[in-house]
Amino acid sequence: MNDQIFWIVLKRLRIPFLVIIVTFAISILGLTLIDGVDDQGHVYHMTFFDAFYFVSYMASTIGFGEAPYTFTYSQRIWVSGIIYLTVIGWFYAIGSIVALIQDEALRKAVQRNRFNKQVRSLTEPFYIMLGYNSVIKNIINRIHANDYRFVVLDKDKAKIDALMLENFYPHVPAIDGDVTNQQMLKLAGIHRKNCVGIISLFRDDTKNTQIATVCKLLNKKIDIIVKGSSPQHLEHFKSMNLKHIQDPFNTISKRIYYSITAPHIWLLEMWAYGHSLNLRKRDLFPKGKYIICGYGRMGQALEIGLKKANIEYVTYKIDSKTYQKEKGTTLFGDEEDTQKLLDLGISDAACIIAATKDDLLNLTILNKAKKLNPEIFTVARENAIEELTMFQAAKINKIYVLEKILADTTYTLLSKPLLDAFVHEVRKRDEAWGEIIVNMLNNIIGGTPDYFEIAVNKEETYALALELEKGKKITLANLRRSRENREELLPIVFLLLKRKGEIFLIPDSQMNIELDDQLLIVADNENREDFEYIINNIYELDYILEIERPKLFGLF
Repeated sequence: MNDQIFWIVLKRLRIPFLVIIVTFAISILGLTLIDGVDDQGHVYHMTFFDAFYFVSYMASTIGFGEAPYTFTYSQRIWVSGIIYLTVIGWFYAIGSIVALIQDEALRKAVQRNRFNKQVRSLTEPFYIMLGYNSVIKNIINRIHANDYRFVVLDKDKAKIDALMLENFYPHVPAIDGDVTNQQMLKLAGIHRKNCVGIISLFRDDTKNTQIATVCKLLNKKIDIIVKGSSPQHLEHFKSMNLKHIQDPFNTISKRIYYSITAPHIWLLEMWAYGHSLNLRKRDLFPKGKYIICGYGRMGQALEIGLKKANIEYVTYKIDSKTYQKEKGTTLFGDEEDTQKLLDLGISDAACIIAATKDDLLNLTILNKAKKLNPEIFTVARENAIEELTMFQAAKINKIYVLEKILADTTYTLLSKPLLDAFVHEVRKRDEAWGEIIVNMLNNIIGGTPDYFEIAVNKEETYALALELEKGKKITLANLRRSRENREELLPIVFLLLKRKGEIFLIPDSQMNIELDDQLLIVADNENREDFEYIINNIYELDYILEIERPKLFGLF
């Protein structure tokens, strides 16, 4: 990389350097050959040093004086000529240097060199983020430096400049460049041992597919988190054995399905993303006839969920681009539009879902629907987080923000993998099971239960790991004992245990703990602190396990 910078500089300044060398050489040579007179009136010839010294300050116009002695007329005639020669050559060189500083090739070379050094200096695990947008910004803000570091690559220089203005700490290495270019991916560290994976969440599934293919060719073992929603792209990702495919439309479809058929399963999933563990009537989708406006990727995904839930529905195949082309606007609501909704059965429909690509079109569809049927349940697809306030002001019953869903699911996958596994496992259970778990969590913990993850090792559970290394059998029930009174139980719940890739949902309380187990636990803040104190303090753990250690000299 340094060689590239050197050769760019050499190539751009080769002629200016030659011009300066030639003009200086001619000027200096002439001054050394022309006779001068010293202060005693004797003939004097300037040395090469004296001539070089004189030409240096003359050419750069920083001063002028006849040195070391007053010039003769012959010398003055020569100097009169070389002033123009050297000054022109000097300014030509300065202009070339200024042009070089602004040269795009040099800028990129210097930028890549700096970026390469920053990536190589990373010692923590890091992800390469391809593309910078509000979703990526949200993820970096929530995770950066706590769990992982990030490296960002985006083709748009303006976006990279915007990232730099965010002033993330620690610094996020970022560079503008083609996200599908192999050299740029190598520069970003795709081959480095501490590169955990690649994240590509572009709206364009084709671009995500291209990126995933290139990344797999460069590093077959690397983990790739990619967005995909169209059937053909999803099929391609599965054929590549990609484990983490983010499909916001499928997520929305499943949430609506579970809200209708298994509300407590829906509640457990939403709780994982910040919802309170209370089932409110306004959160649930009604049963009855549904109208889906927009039959793109979201509309097709919704159709699958509604069919599975045995819900009557009709689709209105409205496309935002076609609608705007025909009517010159995306404001829905003229007589033709009104009649269309009436023909679809808006008067007796239970719910209408606006699922087009245009936020304004979605909003105006729902506004017209509410005028025709004030009791109808309204659902909006919102494409950008920035317009959330507008939708909230319209009092839409349910708003699905694609960017927020992508950010939340990706954040959970990266920062809380056990919680992500919990969500996927919960979806496999029925409503009766979900109701039992919700009631259990509310009865044992109450209030607003929170979750945390631990790994059974010396770094996170020092005292517990020491006892397990000695061969001590410790059950989950043992760890629920209070450090104030071991006959009482802490109000905590072990939601999930992961052991060597195997998942145990709501593990049995008599299950033995092993080293390297991973636990997802629910508790309030106070009891979480007590639990963490017990598993890290030898004496507290001894108390709850009823371990008697030998006393020193029989006294202590």
